[in-house]
Amino acid sequence: MNGELDGTRPVRQGEEVDLAALEAYLRPRLPDASGALTVEQFPHGHSNLTYLLRWGANEWVMRRPPFGNKVKSAHDMGREYRVLSRLCNVYLPAPRPLLFCDDERVLGATFYVMERRRGVVYRRNLPPKLIPDPQTVRRLCLALIDNLADLHSLDYRAAGLEDLGRPEGYVERQVTGWIKRYRDAQTEDVANMEHLIAWLPKSVPAASGASIIHNDYKFDNVMFDANDPSRIVAVLDWEMTTLGDPLSDLGSTMAYWVESGDPPAFQQTAFGPTIAPGSLNRQELVERYCERFGRAVPDMSFYYAFGLFKTGVIIQQIYARYVRGHTKDVRFAQMNQTVALLIEQAIRHLN
Repeated sequence: MNGELDGTRPVRQGEEVDLAALEAYLRPRLPDASGALTVEQFPHGHSNLTYLLRWGANEWVMRRPPFGNKVKSAHDMGREYRVLSRLCNVYLPAPRPLLFCDDERVLGATFYVMERRRGVVYRRNLPPKLIPDPQTVRRLCLALIDNLADLHSLDYRAAGLEDLGRPEGYVERQVTGWIKRYRDAQTEDVANMEHLIAWLPKSVPAASGASIIHNDYKFDNVMFDANDPSRIVAVLDWEMTTLGDPLSDLGSTMAYWVESGDPPAFQQTAFGPTIAPGSLNRQELVERYCERFGRAVPDMSFYYAFGLFKTGVIIQQIYARYVRGHTKDVRFAQMNQTVALLIEQAIRHLN
C-alpha cells in the first residue's frame, strides 16, 4: 500500500482463519450479514494481524493477536476494543468497534471486529504523482503531527478513559518494562544495547503532563483522505494506547521519523515518506507539535532515545517470533539488522 488505497491480499500461510467457525460465531451477531463470508488480509502490519471480512455487500475489519504471541499485555484485544468503544465518540479518527470475542475456542485467540474506513496509507515510497510536490508532502506532515497534538489535548476524563492507565511514574515504569521485554525477546548481543539500557533509567526527565497516548503513532498507522492530504480519516493500531506522558508519545513518533541528514543505513529503516522533498525534519516536527499543543519546545533527547529503544524492542520481539519458529513471514528474517541500526541511532543522540 505504498500510497495506494488500503488493499488486501490472500491470507499469509500460517495465519489462516477458520472460516466455518468464524461464520458460525458472527452470523447471529452481525445481522446484516448474508451470503458467503470471505476473508483477506491487510499485508503490511508487523504485530497484531488485521483481516478484511467481506459478507455480501458489507465489509468489516477483524483484529487478532499474532500467532506465537508470548506477550499477552501487548496484544490485549479486549482492552483495544474497550478503548476504541469510548474513544470513537470523542475522536473522529478512531474507528468504531462492533463486537469482541473472548472465546478462544472460535479462532484460537481473542479478536474483535470494527468498521472499515477507506483511505490512503503513505509508507516509505510516495506515489509518483506526489514526489515532485513538496507542498503536498508538507501538508501530509503537518496534518499528521497536528492530529497527534489534538489527541493529546483531549479531556480523557470526559471521554470516560480515566481508567486507561496510571500517568504517575509512567515513564519510569515504561523504561523498566521495555528493558524486561527486550530481555525476554533477546536472541543475540546488539552493539551498544547494554550502554543504552544502563543510560535510560538514570536519565528519565520530570513528567511533562498526562494525556491519552497512542504509543505507535507513525505514517503507516494513519490513513489519509485520498482526495485531501490534509484530512486524516483514521488512526489505526491502538493496541498500546494508555494514559501517560505526551512527550513520550512524541518521542516514539520521532523514532520513526528519518530525515535526510541521517546516515544512509539508518534511512533504510523509514516507516514513512519523511525524507521526501517538503517533509518536516524532526526539530520542525517538535516545534509544530508544541505550537499546536500550546507548550514550550522541550529538550527531546531522552524521549527520542527511548522511542528508538522501544521501536527496537518491538522489532526484536517480531524477530524473536521468527527465530523461534512462531511465524514463517519472511519479512522478519533480517529484522535484527534494523534493531542494531535503531540502537546505534539512539547512542548518537544521548545527552
